[in-house]
Amino acid sequence: MFTCHLRRQGGFLKKHLYLSNPADITGLFAMTRKRYVLIVLILGALTAIAPFSIDMYLPGFPQIAASLHTTTVQVSLSLSGFFIGISAGQLLYGPLLDRFGRKKPLYIGLVLYIAASIACFFVGSIEQLIVLRFIQAIGSCAATVAAMAMVRDIFPIGENAKVFALLILILGVSPMLAPTVGGYITTAFGWQLIFLILAAIAFLILLAVIFLLPESYQPDPHYSLKPIPIITSFWSVMKHPQFYTYAVCGAIGFSGLFAYLAASPFVFMDVYGISAKVYGWIFALLSIGFIGSSQFNGMLTRRYKSEQIVNVTLPAMVIIGIIFLIGSAGNWLGIYGTITSVFAFLCCVGITYPNTAALSLAPFGKNAGTAAALMGCLQMAMGTLTSVVVSMFKSRSTIPMAGLMATAAVVAFFVLIIGRRNIRQRVEASEEVGAGVH
Repeated sequence: MFTCHLRRQGGFLKKHLYLSNPADITGLFAMTRKRYVLIVLILGALTAIAPFSIDMYLPGFPQIAASLHTTTVQVSLSLSGFFIGISAGQLLYGPLLDRFGRKKPLYIGLVLYIAASIACFFVGSIEQLIVLRFIQAIGSCAATVAAMAMVRDIFPIGENAKVFALLILILGVSPMLAPTVGGYITTAFGWQLIFLILAAIAFLILLAVIFLLPESYQPDPHYSLKPIPIITSFWSVMKHPQFYTYAVCGAIGFSGLFAYLAASPFVFMDVYGISAKVYGWIFALLSIGFIGSSQFNGMLTRRYKSEQIVNVTLPAMVIIGIIFLIGSAGNWLGIYGTITSVFAFLCCVGITYPNTAALSLAPFGKNAGTAAALMGCLQMAMGTLTSVVVSMFKSRSTIPMAGLMATAAVVAFFVLIIGRRNIRQRVEASEEVGAGVH
């Protein structure tokens, strides 16, 4: 019923998205509240595939190294291969989602992911695992990009930041649950079973996509898949002031989270000398800060526009980052001050990211798949770069982590300032053209 309604009334929804009373759309979704929740859960599950694929096999590194007669350093290359696949693969799926609709490319990606996951169960060398993890990442990209694009398709623009926050809630289960589950599975049954479980999870999500998720975008046969038109399409999205302002500042700001993820094991276990068990509790606490703040953002969006929220949280992130860096340089914080600083910083990231994501995709209806792919690629590229940079520092202090987090916040803030000026100029130019026509 819901699928048919969306297909038949796609134009209706698009028109009301911009022109009509927002209460009309709210009423539409209120009548199908169960569907609303179900769709958010499925989209959340799609976005969680890649993080689960990363976090769930991490405890198995020593066992994988022993099984494949290699080192944990070599095993870590399979993680690097996965990151490379995620960064590159998102650009692949953007044009496909805009050309063939959202679900067909999603089917292909999920099937590819399932096949690669099953193949990982049978690997006999580290080289095979690295290649298959790359292919697995290419498949998972379809889920990530399609979920982002479908948020833009299905929900009113005013609801986008709230829905993205709900996806973060589901996404946040991964770092809190996946490593623990992966550790138990590895200890009891061996690391290979993890990949069969990932394949089974993806298969269940595929069934949900087939039977429960509506097609939110009609295929566009005029969308060319030739290289030059694809590059032109990406460029047309990238040069839009609202996109490059919020996508770039959001990706750079979000990279502060990657700096924390990459550096926190060393900071807490080596610098402060806590046990792995205590580190797990600290990690969970800080994850709650990130997830909880993203849910608080849903309350904020009821009273304030996404632009207003970003204009407050990003400067707050800058202030917290600078205080954290100064405190680290002066060796004034200690473990509790470090935890407090990181917690506050992640709270700002949890509020800022859903709004920058929503603002990045807001101008695009026709090219939402391309925009979502480009946004995801920027985010992963910045995150990967930050992770590599933080791993290069050998200082036995919190300064590298604090420095990169502060730098990410400051650069993101400057991008926002410059970008907002360009957005205003574009709006003023459009108003002048409109006045001239009249």
